[in-house]
Parts: sequence; structure tokens; C-alpha cells
Amino acid sequence: MTYCPPTDPLVFLHDDHQVVLVDKPSGLLSVPGKGPDLADCLLTRVQAVFPTALLVHRLDRDTSGVMVFALTPHAQRHLGLQFEKRQTRKTYVARVWGDMTDKTGTVDLPLIVDWPNRPRQMVDHENGKQAVTDWRVMRRGNGETRVRLMPKTGRSHQLRVHMLALGHPILGDPFYATGAARDYPRLMLHSETLQFRHPDGGQGMRITAKCPF
Repeated sequence: MTYCPPTDPLVFLHDDHQVVLVDKPSGLLSVPGKGPDLADCLLTRVQAVFPTALLVHRLDRDTSGVMVFALTPHAQRHLGLQFEKRQTRKTYVARVWGDMTDKTGTVDLPLIVDWPNRPRQMVDHENGKQAVTDWRVMRRGNGETRVRLMPKTGRSHQLRVHMLALGHPILGDPFYATGAARDYPRLMLHSETLQFRHPDGGQGMRITAKCPF
């Protein structure tokens, strides 16, 4: 599949002397891939505006929404520890296939990379790493459900595999959706809010990026 990242100008949500937050568009890599054809990414685009920007975390290429970058090594360490210790709070919005019958729930299924099919991940109760996602239905209709997802862990493809495990793959998912559920212009997954402590003074920050779908 040819990499054709979007060319719209970046939307900056907040910036100060320590951090910058951006609304990542769907279809753009967070960091460079292997090879010159995958060099264009959010990190290099942010560095074109904020040359000292440093990576803290990632979003999948096809996921949109809030990402934070550090502007100093201190901020990178501070934020990195918050992510590592699960002190940040993230909320996502997704459109998934089918009508989810319950209103809320939790998925607690360990994940591991599916080596022959990487970067796909899979549930593995023996060797997988703990992965936990809380979910809440926002509305149902037209054979799909809009849900809010609150991951408690940050495993690769966690939300995508957890929704698949419930029988409700995220619409437009090129890895995990099949048939009509896959036939959408993008992955219907958006990082809506990110809560963290500011690296300078520890004040609580809550940054939101409006869901585009």
C-alpha cells in the first residue's frame, strides 16, 4: 500500500516553553518508517515549527487526535515517566461494527505481536502482556455503535484488537476489520482527550481534539 500522507496544515492545540500538543491527522505516521518513502511524519512536521520537539508517545498511522511532544529533555523525561507509570489519562472515540448490547464494560485481554503477520497483534493468555480497556456506548444506530474508549494500558493496537475481540471491529480498520466493516475512507478511531501533569510545576492539563467523524 503506497504511503500518501495528508498535506493539510497541522492543527496545534497548545504550546508553551515545555510542551506542544497537536491534533494528528489520520494517515500520517507519528515517527519515520523504514526507507525514504516513509520519512514524512508528524515528528518531523512538528520539528519544522518547533525545532527542539522530542517524541514522548505515538499514535498508529491511521488514528487521529491528541499527541503531546516535549520541547526540552526535562519535559521528555517527565512526560515519559507519566506514560510509563500510567499516570496519563486518554480517551478515544470510535465507530464500531454492529450494535453493542451493553452500555459499559471492560476488556481485560493480554496482547502479543502476531509475528508472522506483524504489525498485527493478537490475544495470548499465556505469553501476552496485560492490556485493559474500559468502554462506554455513546449511541447506536444504522448497524454501528459510537463508543468512548478509555485504555488503562498502552499496548500496540490495543483498542483495535479489544474491539475485535468483542465482535465489534473498528470501522475502516485495514488490519482487523473485514467485508463491509472495512469499507470506510479511514480508521474510525480518534484520540479525543489527553490528561497529564505539566512538566513545569505539575499542574493538571486536559487537552481535547474534536472528533472529525
